[in-house]
Amino acid sequence: MHVTPLAEIPRLGEPESAGQQEHSPGRRQRKKQLTRDALIQAAIELFVAQGYEHTAVREITDAVDVSERTFFRYFASKEDLVLSFTRDGMTAFAEELACRPPEEEPFAATRAAFLVSLRRLASAEGDLPPHLTVMRLIESTPVLLAAQLRFIHDHDEEIIQALAEREGVDPATDPRPRLLASIIGATTALANRDWLTGDNQDLHALAAAFDAYADQVIPALTGHWSAPR
Repeated sequence: MHVTPLAEIPRLGEPESAGQQEHSPGRRQRKKQLTRDALIQAAIELFVAQGYEHTAVREITDAVDVSERTFFRYFASKEDLVLSFTRDGMTAFAEELACRPPEEEPFAATRAAFLVSLRRLASAEGDLPPHLTVMRLIESTPVLLAAQLRFIHDHDEEIIQALAEREGVDPATDPRPRLLASIIGATTALANRDWLTGDNQDLHALAAAFDAYADQVIPALTGHWSAPR
């Protein structure tokens, strides 16, 4: 397995003087992002090659040629690194939900926000290869699956609050924001399951899987499911 050392990652932007490189906030931020991305890449490749539980933080940092202290500036643990994908996804979804037009009904807004957030997380080619690998890793590693479920349970208030603010209700007394957040969470989980086991793992396939389940939410809640006899 080969992981590109951080020192070998090409620099971004035009050449700058030594003083500019040292004092440019934008350059420092890009450098931090490169370090974070390199640690994630190395960790995922190592987890896939030798297993999550058999990979030490030291091996990740050695692959990128940085110190363990650097790793812990970005992530609290290996688990935190893996869950950063879940965290990024929930953050993107909440931000997009807050930006949806106020005239959209809650379910339509959450559905649109999820699909737009997917595009934010995808690559320029429209696929989600790191996300796919991490989801498979989580599904196949009991300790990570439990951690992900706990994380979602502990952080769904952001989505609930965004829904409540859109509709001008208090989630402490109105159950609808919490109920809709749970429905969207279940729809997302079902779509992810189909996507992981399907033949097509690009962005459009995941969006289509989500849409297919979203289309059945109202029919599942109203009326009978079979034709009258």
